[in-house]
Amino acid sequence: MTESHAKQHAGELYDGIVIGGGPAGLTAAIYLSRAKYRVLVIEKEKIGGQITITSEVVNYPGVLKTDGTHLTENMRKQAEYFGAEFQLAEVKELELSGDMKSVVTDKGTFRGLGLILATGASPRRIGFKGEMEFRGRGVAYCATCDGEFFTGMDVFVIGGGFAAAEESVFLTKYARKVYLMIRGKKFNCADSVAEEVIAHPDIDVHFETEIKEAGGIGKLEYAIFEEKGKQWRYKPEEGKGFGIFVFAGYEPANALFKDKVELTENGYLVTDMNQKTSVEGVYGAGDICVKNLRQVVTAVSDGAVAATSMEKHISALYEKLGLEKREVRRKEEALEEDPHNKTDEEDSGGFLSSQVKQQLAPVLERLEREITLEFCTDDTAISREVEGFGREMESLSPKIKCIFRKKESGAPKDEMEYPAICICDGKGEYLGTSFHGIPGGHEFNSFVIALYNAAGPGQPIAPEILEKIRSLQSEHRIQVVVSLSCTMCPELVMAVQRIALESRSITADIYDMAHFPELKERYQIMSVPCMVIDGEQVYFGKKSIEEVLGLL
Repeated sequence: MTESHAKQHAGELYDGIVIGGGPAGLTAAIYLSRAKYRVLVIEKEKIGGQITITSEVVNYPGVLKTDGTHLTENMRKQAEYFGAEFQLAEVKELELSGDMKSVVTDKGTFRGLGLILATGASPRRIGFKGEMEFRGRGVAYCATCDGEFFTGMDVFVIGGGFAAAEESVFLTKYARKVYLMIRGKKFNCADSVAEEVIAHPDIDVHFETEIKEAGGIGKLEYAIFEEKGKQWRYKPEEGKGFGIFVFAGYEPANALFKDKVELTENGYLVTDMNQKTSVEGVYGAGDICVKNLRQVVTAVSDGAVAATSMEKHISALYEKLGLEKREVRRKEEALEEDPHNKTDEEDSGGFLSSQVKQQLAPVLERLEREITLEFCTDDTAISREVEGFGREMESLSPKIKCIFRKKESGAPKDEMEYPAICICDGKGEYLGTSFHGIPGGHEFNSFVIALYNAAGPGQPIAPEILEKIRSLQSEHRIQVVVSLSCTMCPELVMAVQRIALESRSITADIYDMAHFPELKERYQIMSVPCMVIDGEQVYFGKKSIEEVLGLL
């Protein structure tokens, strides 16, 4: 639980506001807060950004080997140590005119003397025939999230840059063979990376090759490529599947400011050597900016330059507006050991470390009503782990009561998929949402937020959205299949959980894919998150509350 209680201070004036919690935004926060400026980082999904889906980082100076999650978690701790505040929220609108910049979010409006845009970029779709039709059914964009689905299959990677090369190597952990299809005559990345790919025995590289079509009836059955002017068709062996991973660059996340600041024809933010944009007091950093190399090391460089440049702007405004600089207190506890690493002897046998319990304490203390967690288990090993998780949760707050219902051996199958953690009110009445498995990894925060929303006071929600939820008349069951390592799953999970908690017409079941392979087969799931409505309508990819409501 890394979110600061910034929403309690909505409307207050910050020295600097950073939009985006990736390496660029986190570095900007480190530099600004270390200079004793009051800074707020606003992130829509999860602190860390795109790099958190990278399983191996070996080219960050001074760090021999790590992964994206741990690297950015340490950046977050460092920023928090110097006094930076964090807010998970979706930005709805920016007001960039005048000395005071306003950021309107679904958690309130925040004001700042300066603004750093570090919104990053998202994977680009190519547009080949069948790409969208088979998205989630064989066409994927995240090797870390979806690579496991293609174990023992042939996999085609589309692209010739850093991402395509590095993810090709990663996919060899699962795939029978990886085919890297590059449109140009050479790689568009460092020679050292390209040489590793070319030398890999499980990767075949095809230059001057494009994908033209992906097709099949109900599932991905073939692909058509054009190689040096000649077309050829791939079809797997009978009964075998295959995958297509697209790593063809990124699209800049500029929707919030595309009509407010200068952008290139391709939509990237134009900045000068000091990371200043065309608007006074607004700076850019990271992958959203025009640059030749999009890597963590260049993102943190942008963040540092943007912050130090903005310091001068803030100081000038203090003098112009007659403001007094406010004290920014350091948070010594932020540099403690990673709370999710159970290295202490006292943590060796449990799911939650002592640090996680400490971080949960202030959140659980705010619960307004009693809540019951009903643990429905059977005789499987995962059920025994779920029961242990329940006993730990029960010890954290007097407002949390856990009851355990075990399916008797040989009992007829019912509608409940075991194991399940059902969220109920203090009287034991089911509130409409369950988690099947143990909500670990990226889903632990989602689970705690569901408890917070169920027992109050709950996260703020726009009145018009709440009205739409409560006006739902038709009954629907929503199933969401997730991977605990996927950074894109929590947004959808939190959206459907909130809808189910606010509407008696909706029930939501969240499944850890690792323990429910039958769902993968039933709905032909080849990517997460996957949302199934009423056992018929299948959708892939992250979605907001508004988007889910639109589908209902």
